[in-house]
Amino acid sequence: QVQLVESGGGLVQAGGSLRLSCAASGRTFSTKAMGWFRQAPGKEREFVATIAWSGGGTYYADSSKGRFTIFRDTAKNTVPLQMNILKPEDTAVYYCAQSTRVLSTSPRDFDYWGQGTQVTVSS
Repeated sequence: QVQLVESGGGLVQAGGSLRLSCAASGRTFSTKAMGWFRQAPGKEREFVATIAWSGGGTYYADSSKGRFTIFRDTAKNTVPLQMNILKPEDTAVYYCAQSTRVLSTSPRDFDYWGQGTQVTVSS
């Protein structure tokens, strides 16, 4: 129903910044929430941040608070994730996802996923 494409990943030094972007197309009108998740090698996929499609309320993982910002660019139909003060432990593949049902922090509540973009933070 919806197609999601992440971009903006790359290599940065610790303390640096990156802005990821999730471009959404298709049936975006069915969106209840958009979220960003990440998965490092050997680890489970974990929640990073989410935004309600109606109203724009946001929620962040504890590890994201004060460093990451999720928002909605209505004009471009994208959901950026601004990441500041990056740490080596932020290294992971970052995925954007859409929930058609609820605002949630669980990957299980999200229905559609992008292909992921690699973020690598060097020390």
